[in-house]
Amino acid sequence: MSSTATPTRGRIRGGAGLGLVAWLAGIVFFLPIAWMALTSFHSEADAATNPPSFGAALTLDGYREFFGAGGGASPWPSLINSTVASVVSTLLVLLLALPAAYALSIRPVRKWTDVLFFFLSTKMLPVVAGLLPIYLFAKNAGMLDNIWLLVLLYTSMNLPIAVWMMHSFLAEVPVAVIEAAQIDGARLPTVLTRVVAPIALPGIAATALICFIFSWNELLFARVLTGVVAETAPVFLTGFITSQGLFLAKVCAASLVISLPVLAAGFAAQDKLVQGLSLGAVK
Repeated sequence: MSSTATPTRGRIRGGAGLGLVAWLAGIVFFLPIAWMALTSFHSEADAATNPPSFGAALTLDGYREFFGAGGGASPWPSLINSTVASVVSTLLVLLLALPAAYALSIRPVRKWTDVLFFFLSTKMLPVVAGLLPIYLFAKNAGMLDNIWLLVLLYTSMNLPIAVWMMHSFLAEVPVAVIEAAQIDGARLPTVLTRVVAPIALPGIAATALICFIFSWNELLFARVLTGVVAETAPVFLTGFITSQGLFLAKVCAASLVISLPVLAAGFAAQDKLVQGLSLGAVK
């Protein structure tokens, strides 16, 4: 009786210890966000104090100034540009990556590992190395300060990682289900949309969320290739760092608002994200 209870108690203690470590890690990662959120509700004078004044009075002045109440620029055009570039590029990535991953996993081509390595090798090039050629191309094509140029760039930048991720997800789809659909007369578009996509939905959702986050947070190309018309939210955020100083409360308010779409998307798709990223981990 005691020999059986001892391993059980040991497993319980081990599980409690791992749970405590997970909670501590979560708190450590959450503290900077909580600090930023608290600072955004302080006045500039209280936000600039060192050490921070946690008990200072709360105010919405930082958010009012961010949304242009003080006569500043409105953030809505930049937020709309980021939404358009991120959502449209993510949809294009999924549209192109799904058949490519299907061909590499369920209907593998010869030397498919070399193809996957080629896709991944395109991410090894430093972004700065391709900045000048892309700028010259955009200038000669008359596409500077154009949101559709960013859509094209974000699609091409996220497509390799999307194909790589979806290849592993689609490899878990039972081939027998696909063959049964083909015997019933289903053609390739029907197989992809009505058979493969529903089964691999968690993986597709995880891929879409990661591509959306990469597109929403991208700064370098947006900073160099856009001006006023196609300015994105991260570029708009850098405008708060001026020669007059760093307005900490206003920057924290702007950072929190700009981060909300990504946080909301991650919260809404968290179950699909966990399923997708753990797909195939347990056989």
